[in-house]
Amino acid sequence: MNKKHIYALCLSTLFVSTGVFGQEKDKKEKKEENIGTEVVNVVRAYDATISDAFKVRETPSFDNEAGVQKKPVKYTINSFPVASTFVPEKGEAAAVEKDARLKAFDNYLLFGAGRYVNLQGELFLSGKVNETDQIAGFARHFSSQGGVKGVALDDAFSKSSAEVSYRSQKETWNWNLDVGGKHQISNWYGLPNEEFTFQNAQLDNLDEQQIYKTVYVGGKAEFSNAPLTGVEFQYKRFWDSYDSKENRFFIKPNIRTAIGSSDLNVGVIVDYVGTDYENFLMNTSTSYSHLNLGLEPSITFQDEDYSFKAGVGLYFNNGKVAGETDNSFYIYPQVKASFKLVHDILVTYMGAEGGLKQNSYADFVDLNPFVSPDLMITPTSEQYDLYVGLKGKLDNSISYNIKGSMKSEDDKAFFRSNIINGQSPSNAYELGNSFGVLYGNLKTYSVFGELKFDFEENVSIGLFGEFNHYETDLSEAWNMPKSRFGADIHIDFSDSWFAGTEIYYIGERKDVFRNYDTGTSMLLTEEVRNLDGFADLNVKVGYRPTANWTLFLEGNNLLNKNYEQWKGFKSQGIQVMGGALYKFDF
Repeated sequence: MNKKHIYALCLSTLFVSTGVFGQEKDKKEKKEENIGTEVVNVVRAYDATISDAFKVRETPSFDNEAGVQKKPVKYTINSFPVASTFVPEKGEAAAVEKDARLKAFDNYLLFGAGRYVNLQGELFLSGKVNETDQIAGFARHFSSQGGVKGVALDDAFSKSSAEVSYRSQKETWNWNLDVGGKHQISNWYGLPNEEFTFQNAQLDNLDEQQIYKTVYVGGKAEFSNAPLTGVEFQYKRFWDSYDSKENRFFIKPNIRTAIGSSDLNVGVIVDYVGTDYENFLMNTSTSYSHLNLGLEPSITFQDEDYSFKAGVGLYFNNGKVAGETDNSFYIYPQVKASFKLVHDILVTYMGAEGGLKQNSYADFVDLNPFVSPDLMITPTSEQYDLYVGLKGKLDNSISYNIKGSMKSEDDKAFFRSNIINGQSPSNAYELGNSFGVLYGNLKTYSVFGELKFDFEENVSIGLFGEFNHYETDLSEAWNMPKSRFGADIHIDFSDSWFAGTEIYYIGERKDVFRNYDTGTSMLLTEEVRNLDGFADLNVKVGYRPTANWTLFLEGNNLLNKNYEQWKGFKSQGIQVMGGALYKFDF
């Protein structure tokens, strides 16, 4: 059945006429003003590239002398399955700002070991091919043998990745090509022991391990003095030990031209995902495929005191589920503006934005590795995100950002605990110890604020907080936290000694326990469960005995709370890890 979601073009005009504008700044303004919105960035914190704790300015990087344009490294909260949740993750080897006081190196080797037999290793190598080209590669590994209290199943995990990147900077264009892969092992250890009693016979022959594998190739090219300003692409192959398979490919060209004093920009999006699951018991397979085609024309006006972008997103989705095809067309507002009320001290920004988000099995696994290998895949229609905010600087060392927003999404993906088959499970994930995906419509009302303090070069402090209110057509907004708070502090005592700490809080969430009788296929129990909010405290201390060596000692989850990141999946207690980083040049 065809359905048309037409969020009329007049909606964009309405937002413009009523003063709902967005934020669009030139590159210089972004560097000076943007302190981020909604994304919780770990600033100068545990560095995923060199992991020598907190000081991202030390990160080994490509040599600036070649003139290759660098991409910023973005750090976000991304949990390891049972370790402390502050594990920043970086998409690729790239450069970040270096501390001018410390000698920069092009390569490094890191090793760390700690409680629960936690092991960490990283290797980064880079070199110049010629004056315009560079090649780099990295490999990293993190694993734990587990040891969460009260767990009957294996809770060990590991995650390994590697990538080789080639970059070239020409006079009028630059490009990069990346080839890499990932290998991840997790276990469905989160049995609902508080609600159901399992017999040893049910668990003895259970193989709770799941293995995910990924290979990918991608790249990006940027052009100057040409209508085609850039193009980005990636192909990714993802599969697991249950013979699930997924192919993902996207390409995103961008065209820009000047019209008088304004810029006309046209973004093109081609995004395909195809996912296949195998049911060995029934000897059947289930397939999902979605092709998203997008066109995003916009025009931008700006001067020193304001920036205004008016645009629209036009999307077409061709979806196929279990052999049945469904086509849908969407129109979204894409309007943004910012105004300098007081130069660099007070900037107001507002906007109305939307788009069609492609979901995939691989993306769901990145968010929650305990999902079952049978997830329904469909895109999320982000109808609109209306926001207004203030940002700026209180003085040279203190910046702030306050934002309020209202967001509406159709087919929003929620993680929810799977039903328990306690009578005769045929798979290891059918004991209420895995998660499915449930789609529903969601409106989110949010207030977000952050403060950042940078005192010279030796002390930095970050604070953030967020409150959310949800309205959904489902019975609950499953596993969506109502609040988030956090703080991080980094101190350089000298060129040799540094330390840092992070503390954060994730608010209450809701999940469900369900049990059914396989003989009658009747639902026996369905009860909503409240997952308590949790706090986590992490501390790291480092010492540099020489320019090449850094020794570090870190403690995670120092509050020693075996909190549930997901229902039934408790985290490890206090984790202590020590290690060393060696930086070098060839």
